[in-house]
Parts: sequence; structure tokens; C-alpha cells
Amino acid sequence: MQYRRVPNTTLRLSEIGFGCAGNSGLLVRGSRNEQSQTIARALELGINYFDTAPDYGDGLAEENLGEVLRALRQRPVITSKVEVRQDDLADIAGHVVRSCEASLQRLRIDRLDILQIHNGPVASGSPEGRGYRTLALEDYLRPGGALEGIVRLKTAGKIGDAGFACRGGDIGEVRALFSTGEFRLINLPYTLINPSAGLSSPPAGEPDYGGVINDAGGCGVGCAIFSPLAGGVLTDAHLDGAAGHPLARPRDRSSADARRAQERARRVRFLARETGLTLAQAAYRFILMHEHVTTVIGGFSSQQQMEELVQASGMGPFGPDHMARLHTAWQADD
Repeated sequence: MQYRRVPNTTLRLSEIGFGCAGNSGLLVRGSRNEQSQTIARALELGINYFDTAPDYGDGLAEENLGEVLRALRQRPVITSKVEVRQDDLADIAGHVVRSCEASLQRLRIDRLDILQIHNGPVASGSPEGRGYRTLALEDYLRPGGALEGIVRLKTAGKIGDAGFACRGGDIGEVRALFSTGEFRLINLPYTLINPSAGLSSPPAGEPDYGGVINDAGGCGVGCAIFSPLAGGVLTDAHLDGAAGHPLARPRDRSSADARRAQERARRVRFLARETGLTLAQAAYRFILMHEHVTTVIGGFSSQQQMEELVQASGMGPFGPDHMARLHTAWQADD
């Protein structure tokens, strides 16, 4: 396992991180034995970064991760998050503090290494209902906003560093948050299907991440890549029509968006076949080519999946011929 430093911090993260989201299901629907064996193996393989959130299983992923790590007597680097919903807008800073404190209790620790705001910044607009996809930049920065809550937690010693999620189409707002100097790590997608966070323009119908990885690098901010397999589309099993893992959420294969994603995945499959890799390994290897990517957050449903993907660490870049063909694939009409 290779490691990369989060800029302007003392943190060194494994190139492959361990995601605890509900999509993969292990930390939410898996048995305690499956969870314990897989996490123990992850630590043995050198994974030192675990990414979770209160929304994953309504706190269950945090509870299970905390229980397993306590039993193993291990303390890796841990990120959790805060989801700001409509009911929280009257006191965002207070909600940030309370949410973090509840996460610390569930995780059985007294300090988070990184706390991230799960809402991506946008120019305007408030979360609706139970949604938390976005948060207005003003609600990040105003008195009583998300940034104030983060500063309170840092002052109290309950978090080390802070970050936020990027949702695409938000590069101006992301740059504004970078300029505060308070954020050290962002979460975002960057895939063989949509490389707009670091290379090229987005394919038709895909969100534009505006080269945000490059901006982050210039501002001394690290990048953690989530959904590296585009929701599981960038796997040989998916393209071959195999059923998903029993713990994973079912995948939509029939909608127009799903069919378009599958076709784009097929166009880049040559990268795996010509290099002796699985498509998933090729997807991870591509992401790690970018010098400003800090870690790739794997959504593992099983120990076998994890063991396959940790092999991507340290593989090095693809050659110029393969990259030229990738650019051609990205520019193809649907």
C-alpha cells in the first residue's frame, strides 16, 4: 500500500480508503463477523483511512465501525460528516456541533480526524425536506453557518481538520470555500465515465466538476474520490450482466441513464483487457494517476472485492497510447 499526504496537515492516507456507505452495504447490512474480518484484513493490507457518515444506515455504519475498531484495538484515520437538512437551517452551526458529538459517541472516539459537510456548496437554494445534496454558500459562511460550527469544533479539540463534498457545477462556490483556508479535504467523483474533475470535459448529460482536483491542488487541499466505479457500472460483472453482491443496493440497469453509462463503460473496457487488469482495477489505477488525488474511497461489499482493488495502489500511470484512446472514447457521440 502506498500513502499520500493531505496537504497542510500531518495526515498520510492510504491510496485506497474504506468507504462505509449504504450502497456497498457491508457496514449497514453485513454480519458482525463479515464486518470484523473485512476491516481486520483492510488494516492488515495497509488501509488506514475510513470514511463514514451519520446518514449511512441512520448512524448504524458509525456504530458498527466503532464497535469493530474497538474490538480490534485499532485507531485508523476516520472521517465522518454532517448532513444539513431543512430543519437545521435556523441553527446550522449548532447542528454541526451536535451532529459531530453524536458521531463521536457512535464511533466511540473523542476526536474525528476530519469532519466534512456532506452538502455540496451552491450559489443559492436551501435543502428541501430530508435532502442534503446541496447547501447555499451563504449558509456555509454566514454567522451561525456551517463554517462557524466547524471552527467551534476545532477550538474544542473535537475535530482535527474539515472538508466538504462537491456535487458538480459548483466550481465558483468551491473556490470560495477554499479561500477561507479552513478546509483541507474534499470528497468528489472522478471516473473513467466522467473525468471532468481532473481531465477533459464531461460527456453529454454528466455533471461538470470543472477541473476541481486541479484547483484543490493549487490551494493545498486534498481530494478523496467517492463512487470510483460509477455506482458499480465500471466492473466486469456489471457489464457481463451478473447479479450484484447480496449486500449491495440493487442497480438500475434499464433506464436511459443506466444504459448510457453502461455503453460508456464498454468504450473504456479496453484499458483493462489490454493491461491484464479487471475493469475495476483499471478504474482505480486511472484515478490514482492524478497527482492531486489523495485517496480513492472503495465501497466494498466483501473482503474479496477489497483484496482485488488494493492491488491498484502503486501501479503507476497508463501509457500515452492508452490515454489518447481514452480521450477519444470520452469524445465519442452517444
